[in-house]
Amino acid sequence: MKKLLSLIDAFSALLGRISELVVILLIASMLYEVVARYVFGAPTLWAFDIAYMSTGALFVLGAAQTLRQDAHVRIDVLSSRFPPRVRGAIDGIAFLFVLCPIFAMLAKIAGQRAWRAFVNGEVETVSPWAPLMWPFYSVLTIGLAALALQLAAEGLRNLIDPRRDDTFRLEA
Repeated sequence: MKKLLSLIDAFSALLGRISELVVILLIASMLYEVVARYVFGAPTLWAFDIAYMSTGALFVLGAAQTLRQDAHVRIDVLSSRFPPRVRGAIDGIAFLFVLCPIFAMLAKIAGQRAWRAFVNGEVETVSPWAPLMWPFYSVLTIGLAALALQLAAEGLRNLIDPRRDDTFRLEA
């Protein structure tokens, strides 16, 4: 079990690193667009598409790593008053039986959409650049699936061995 949880953690960490690279891509493309537009008077056709696709990609690819590090915003006015075992049980049940199935279903829907876009050669219709959409949908699928896996891992951790202190994550 520890090996499986460690594998899920490693996959989330890898996607987190990839999302860091996507931030660099986003910054570079926006800098290029600003220089091209205002210095050379030649705006690009692709800047808007790169911006929204890379922003979506970095958000969804980094979500599992953010959960792994317990860095999501949490409002725990009520649950902070519970003993650690009760908080762990509540989180475990919510992650494993509520949130994990929701994000797994979203990943499945995104995967179906990516496949349909691949088969049909779908392009962005409101863009003059008209990029293919299946790579973007595929990234969304991977990120959502990784978040579902990380939710399952954190849920199992909390149910098997609820937290003993104020830290959310138990080391695997």
